[in-house]
Formats: sequence, structure tokens, C-alpha cells
Amino acid sequence: MTKVLLIEDDDETAGEIAAELADRGFDVEWSSNGLDGLAKARDLRPDAMIVDRLLPGMDGLTVIESLRKDQVRTPVLVLSALGAVDDRVRGLRMGGDDYLTKPFAVVELVARIEALLRRPPETRETTLRVGQLELDLIERTAKRGEREIDLLPREFRLLEYMMRRSDQLLTRAMLLEEVWNYKFVPATNLVDVHMGRVRHKVDGPGDTPMIQNVRGAGFILRAVS
Repeated sequence: MTKVLLIEDDDETAGEIAAELADRGFDVEWSSNGLDGLAKARDLRPDAMIVDRLLPGMDGLTVIESLRKDQVRTPVLVLSALGAVDDRVRGLRMGGDDYLTKPFAVVELVARIEALLRRPPETRETTLRVGQLELDLIERTAKRGEREIDLLPREFRLLEYMMRRSDQLLTRAMLLEEVWNYKFVPATNLVDVHMGRVRHKVDGPGDTPMIQNVRGAGFILRAVS
């Protein structure tokens, strides 16, 4: 069974989440404080984690940061009542893979966990490289050659997804599902807007373009000399 570690100090919230996950066939381990949760994460090595930001003993972001320093790449969904952009950015930069603001629908939480688990198995690499492009998964930094690239969290996730699948055609539907967790393809230019920003940052003036738009099909990231 797929094992999920839930670190949440609110008994009612934890009970609802654990019950829904169990109904979906997950093996759920629960901890109500940060220190115990960190210990369980190290001992049990779950397939995915759900971590509340504000926990007794040790806050959730410190738990995640500690695991990332130990090179533990288990996907983590961060829960928080703090929904401001700065709070979400901090949660992702500290090593969270997704962020869900309270209050939330438990079915959405389950969908997000399922989306995290569908990602290709993470390697133990902490740095991705495609040609001159380099992505540091721990520090959450990017650069092309010696030029640093400033990426917003969603842009970072988009580029990470593309780098893990370099030389593959990625459709808009694939990107919407895996990067934005959409279960359907809405009538939106969301992908094109974000891709335009990422292309502008990755392919600077004078650079040979790495991100190619295949008209009517999708996008490809290719290494260039």
C-alpha cells in the first residue's frame, strides 16, 4: 500500500484527512507534532507527506527543511491557514512540492496527493542539468551557464518538469495536469503565459533557444551547445 505520513496537530482535521485517504486505499501514519513527525519521516520513509505549517515542537517548514538537508526527496504537500503569496512562496522554497490553504476540501487534498505520486520517481540527484541549464532542487535556484535565473515557484516547477523530460514533446494538457494539477483542460492560456515568461528567462539575448514551441502540439526543452 502507498504510505502517507500526515503531520497535523488538529485532531478533527487529521481525522478527516486520514479517513478519506484510508478510504482511497492509502496506509496513513499520523503524527501530531513536528519533532515526532520528523522522526517518523526519517524512520518510515513514506511515499508522500502532508505537513501542517504551524506545529508544536517544531514548525512544519523546519521539518521539511531538515528532511531536504538529509537529501530526502519525498513529495510534500504543505497545509496552512496562511494563504498570502509570500507565505506560499516560502513554503515552496523551503522544500514543499505543493501548498494547500485552509480551509480546503478533503477531496482536493487527495487529488493533490495523487498528482504528486504520479510524478516520475525522484532520483537522489539534488541538481538537474540539461546542457548549460542547471536547477538546484535544494536551494531552489537556477542558472544557465554563469547567468543566474530568477524563477517564481510555479516557473521553477514548470522548468523542473521540462528538464526531467528533456527532448520530449510536452503538450499543454500534460503541463496543466502535472504542473497545475488540473483534471481537465480548461479554455485558458495559462500554460502559454507562464511558458513565455520561462522562455524569456532561460533564453536570454544572444542565447541559442532551448525551449521550442511546436505549433499546435506543445513544447520541447532541448540541450544546446
